[in-house]
Amino acid sequence: MLATSAQILTSNPEELTAENVTTAAEITNMLLLSPNITESARTAAVATVSQLLNARVLDDTEENTATLNLTQTLDELHLKLRSDPNTFESQVVQPNLVVQSAQVSAADTQGVQFTSLKGTSGSFVSDRIQLNTNTSTVVVENGFVADALIHVQFAPAADRNPEQSRVSLGFVLYQNNRFFRSSLYKARHSTVRVLSASVRGQNHRVVPQRVEMMFRPTLRSGTALYDFACVSWNYTLNDWSTAGCSKGNASDGAMRCICNHTTNFAALVSITDVFGYAEDLGLTSNFGYSISILGLVVTIISLIKDKESLQSNKQVKIALLSLCGSLLGFIITFLTGAVQSDKADDEPPALREPNVIPPTNEHVEPERISCTTVAFLLHFTLLATFMWISLYGHLMMEETFDNDPPEYWTYLSLALGWGLPAVVGGITMAITYTTADPQGYRQEEFCWLAALDKNKHFDFGKPMFWGMILPGTLIIIYNFVILIRISLERGRKCPDHTSSSCPLAVLVGFCCFFGYFVLNSTGGNHTVFSVLLCISGIIMGFLIFILFTAPSLRESVSDCDCPFSDKMPDINIREILCCSKTK
Repeated sequence: MLATSAQILTSNPEELTAENVTTAAEITNMLLLSPNITESARTAAVATVSQLLNARVLDDTEENTATLNLTQTLDELHLKLRSDPNTFESQVVQPNLVVQSAQVSAADTQGVQFTSLKGTSGSFVSDRIQLNTNTSTVVVENGFVADALIHVQFAPAADRNPEQSRVSLGFVLYQNNRFFRSSLYKARHSTVRVLSASVRGQNHRVVPQRVEMMFRPTLRSGTALYDFACVSWNYTLNDWSTAGCSKGNASDGAMRCICNHTTNFAALVSITDVFGYAEDLGLTSNFGYSISILGLVVTIISLIKDKESLQSNKQVKIALLSLCGSLLGFIITFLTGAVQSDKADDEPPALREPNVIPPTNEHVEPERISCTTVAFLLHFTLLATFMWISLYGHLMMEETFDNDPPEYWTYLSLALGWGLPAVVGGITMAITYTTADPQGYRQEEFCWLAALDKNKHFDFGKPMFWGMILPGTLIIIYNFVILIRISLERGRKCPDHTSSSCPLAVLVGFCCFFGYFVLNSTGGNHTVFSVLLCISGIIMGFLIFILFTAPSLRESVSDCDCPFSDKMPDINIREILCCSKTK
């Protein structure tokens, strides 16, 4: 009744507290230690242990002590499962726990292998648990895949102690490391299976010649095994230890370990994300961006050389110079630093030889200051480009409505155009960046703000959304408001007049549109949107040259010679007539 009641009360492990787990573990431990426990009570007690492995409670000292005591009792359970002196096997299987015992004749066996085969579900089932009582090497039948196995090899018959004529073996397989809380290794968002083996002779514990294990880690899509450590649980240290264990190979996705003793074993894994590093942009993209850079450079030189216009319309010229400068900086930074070409050619990392416990199960690529710097500069220059387009559009709107900008506009525009993007970029970096996990701030595939989660889905909590897309969208909305107001006013005053802010605003909209889908696409679609985004960026830089530099160059080349007298009092009429004649 006590065993059944404990099983029922722990049937919802997600609702258990640390105190509940401690009490249930102590009761179950007392039941399993009882010399007169019935088979049904033992089965109920093992079921309770299986359910406790699903409990989710914070680290608690008393609870840790109770569950560790329970693991030691399970290690010795095979002695109580022995019912007669003849060779026999006994097995108790629960979804999260397997207890297997066997008695063999030392003279008739070279080794014993316990195997858990891979099934359709993650739970243990009896028909997937196998025990081979006489095998000299590790054997897995064709067509089957082993999730975990252990092979206990004995010394040759000539070297055996006569007292070892009868050997009792016990195996315990845990679905996770819930009962083995470690301060050296932290498993985040994953579990580690623990496999225990114990061997007893007729009068004392038997030390096998060799213990070989194999563990198959569960890897999610887009990840790979980076490294692992073969360990055993040290009850004195209350933690994992590599003493007496060494690493084997890791072929076929399975990790192999070799130890010289029996206890609770595990393979502590370190998993890394598999990154599809971006390839070089190619000759076509580089040529297109080179044309854009040339147009921007010529525009900047033309604006600087036009000193008369610079003095007469200072605010507009500052906005145009800043706009060209920020866009030029973005393109150059993108061309020279966005793609990690040296990482794209890297071979998959080889497993390290030393058997060293990794700190966590997630391997993070080491920080690259250069890539993080490029990501910040791209963020800053692109936001600055959007801001200066808005500021230039605001000046055009004021000019359309015949309003002069205030005297402090120059300082205000510099603060908004350069200062605000710097503040947004700095806050974004301060919140999300750490040297231990740089991928929280930037992507690893190429140097740009992080946008996707572990499953390669767009994550609204990543800095790409609230640090770039959200402020960029607000700026674009403001640009279109300005465009509508300018178009309505100039359409009323001068129907034939067109505004240069229209194509710029449209191109910015296209850039945001294509950029969004680049982040949310893979394969062929990703390539298509990347090309469209690249074309939009090239046209934007070239359009600035056409709109703001080409007209002034044409006028300087076609300098008109006015036929009228120099004594004409109205210089404005003279200029209009000369320009009309030239046209």
